[in-house]
Amino acid sequence: MDQPHFIFGHLPFWLVTYSLAVVGWTLFGRFLMQFFVPPDSRLYIWRFFRLLTDWAVRAAAFLVPRYVAQTWLPLVAAFWIFTFRLAFGITMLAAGLAPRLAPP
Repeated sequence: MDQPHFIFGHLPFWLVTYSLAVVGWTLFGRFLMQFFVPPDSRLYIWRFFRLLTDWAVRAAAFLVPRYVAQTWLPLVAAFWIFTFRLAFGITMLAAGLAPRLAPP
């Protein structure tokens, strides 16, 4: 068999999809946590969530109409991140740069 290694042979695919998954799920957690934590809280978990996801929330604010409330922006950003992750995965699979479970 002349197939590349399942992990190391497709490292760009794994790094991008894993990074997008971490940001997407952190956005979902930020959306849920914002109902219990004030926006200027000093909690280290909240600060980490904001540090990791502020760029995505700002991008979502740019993409959606202004009448969408600030409360919903993390959820909208999570939707866009997961959509981009799916499109990236399909594109990499079509290009033959993603791992396959069975030989083609």
